[in-house]
Amino acid sequence: MTQLDDEEIRRRRSRSIAIALILGALVVLFYIVTMVRMSGGIAERAL
Repeated sequence: MTQLDDEEIRRRRSRSIAIALILGALVVLFYIVTMVRMSGGIAERAL
């Protein structure tokens, strides 16, 4: 492999990792938002 090919592979791997992290963050965000919306009235009902 040439140096250009190694560099291209490294960039693709970096991009893939970044996309995976962003997708993971979105999943966590949607989960948190869902939990907050589902449990939104619990504090009011407890009083």
